[in-house]
Amino acid sequence: MSLPTLGKKAPAFSLPDQDGKTHTLADYVGKWVLIYFYPKDDTPGCTIEACTIRDQFKDFKKIKAEVLGVSTDSIKSHKRFADAYELPFTLLADEEKKMVQAYGVWGEKKMMGRAYMGTKRTSFLLDPKGVVRKIYENVKPPVHAGQVLKDLRELQAQ
Repeated sequence: MSLPTLGKKAPAFSLPDQDGKTHTLADYVGKWVLIYFYPKDDTPGCTIEACTIRDQFKDFKKIKAEVLGVSTDSIKSHKRFADAYELPFTLLADEEKKMVQAYGVWGEKKMMGRAYMGTKRTSFLLDPKGVVRKIYENVKPPVHAGQVLKDLRELQAQ
């Protein structure tokens, strides 16, 4: 599957969060949304990315933007991760890999010469109509939240 197209409606989804509550794309109509896909709970890069977003979460709230983290980990794993790092945003459990495939972020990765299938660290910024306004590939965890906030402010000012 390929990535969603800029300027087109984002693929629909229906997934449980770390508390077991189901979320759908339709729940976020009228709001800006950052959907960030990450490989695995409680791993170094993913923890840096989540904590950087957490530390700037008040800025996301100020500009009325929602944050959804998505990985193929379980609800239970997400709950432990969210609790351990006091994450104030939603983590969606895509155990059946439907959303990662719909968004084109599930694919072959390589680490230390070994190829395997996994989630590519990619994010999508959706406008209040659910249209993809920005795609971030090969995200750098320490600076990602700042980049998204800058882009959000620019897009909202248009």
